[in-house]
Amino acid sequence: MIDFRPFAAWRPTPADAPAVACVPYDVVDTAEARALAGPQSLLHATRPDIDLPDDADMHSPEAYAAARSAWRRLQHEGALAPDAFPGFYVYAQTMSGRRQVGIAGLCSAADYAAGRIKKHEHTRPDKEDDRKHHIEVVGAHLEPVFLAFRASPEIIGWINAVIVHPPQVDYVAEDGIRHQVWPVFDPIANAMLIAHFYDIDALYIADGHHRTAAAARVGEGHPAEDPSNHFLAVAFPHTELRILPYNRVVQDLNGHGVQGLLEALATDWEVTPVEGDPAPTERLSVGLWLDGRWHRMTLRAERHPDPTDPVARLDVSVLQDRVLAPLLGIADPRTATRIRFIGGIRGLKALESAAGTAGVAFAMYPTSLEDLMAIADAGEVMPPKSTWFEPKLRSGLFVSEFWPASGD
Repeated sequence: MIDFRPFAAWRPTPADAPAVACVPYDVVDTAEARALAGPQSLLHATRPDIDLPDDADMHSPEAYAAARSAWRRLQHEGALAPDAFPGFYVYAQTMSGRRQVGIAGLCSAADYAAGRIKKHEHTRPDKEDDRKHHIEVVGAHLEPVFLAFRASPEIIGWINAVIVHPPQVDYVAEDGIRHQVWPVFDPIANAMLIAHFYDIDALYIADGHHRTAAAARVGEGHPAEDPSNHFLAVAFPHTELRILPYNRVVQDLNGHGVQGLLEALATDWEVTPVEGDPAPTERLSVGLWLDGRWHRMTLRAERHPDPTDPVARLDVSVLQDRVLAPLLGIADPRTATRIRFIGGIRGLKALESAAGTAGVAFAMYPTSLEDLMAIADAGEVMPPKSTWFEPKLRSGLFVSEFWPASGD
């Protein structure tokens, strides 16, 4: 059912990969991107604002033109070169001793339109439009979408047969994450993988909803087999991935005193001080930073949500419905200004610092891949900031150009 196909990527040489590959465009601001971007970095094309005046609009026609110029410069200077044959690219990332392995290839806009590439978040039209304009003007998918699928023994076996060999690219980035790439150009092996993906029912967007929606729109008005109707993605078996918690901090107690908030929480939760590690180890349990110390909140059994409702049973939904909205006045976490969301990669000290003595922090139990897929299968959406995937995919290790330059 899934159209996942090989392609001839533009890639840096193994020696140049550390200089070309970069973090995704949306995880750094302009100053951070400038500090990271050497002359060969793909950031010049994904974040053209780093080469424009400080007051430049990164969503303007001038910015998109600058992105195209930067991409053409990297091509002409040989920072990346095209492969002669189409292939798949096995991509491994190792962080803190844990490795996740996926496959880079092209997905079909038709599969997204038909709901076979499933989403779990709403997208904003303005952000979709920005990514669509960027992709169209550059004529290439510079950054892959991060997808998952229910683990298939056949695909895992295919991956394992590839990674017994030495990788072509193997380096450790400045953040300590190891990146490895194995290109696979064998047409027989690739035909087998195409057939294995045809047996997959669905792909799930893990990270990159706006990029996926934008990429699927690029080919509108073009024939189905036009290259613009296929976009770059890295697809991982769901068993390879780990979701970190996405924690919450509210800057004040919404008029409650410390004791008053604890008493209000006690209606739904058992709240006890914690001397050791406050990170929750099971569902419906939350670490609570309040008044300079950690507590453990455990939802009372009689207050448990409906286990058949894939959204209501999420820990982030329970916290929103039982604490943030009724007690702390955070009615809409998408628009509220008194709440911050802090990725689990930053650790619990970041929560303590952000909450200080006046606020309150919540260390969450992470959402599971099974929850994500169940919500997407039901056609539902998650609450905002429900998942934090780490490590992020590097951009620039493989690029899919669909409208090659014509003289510029």
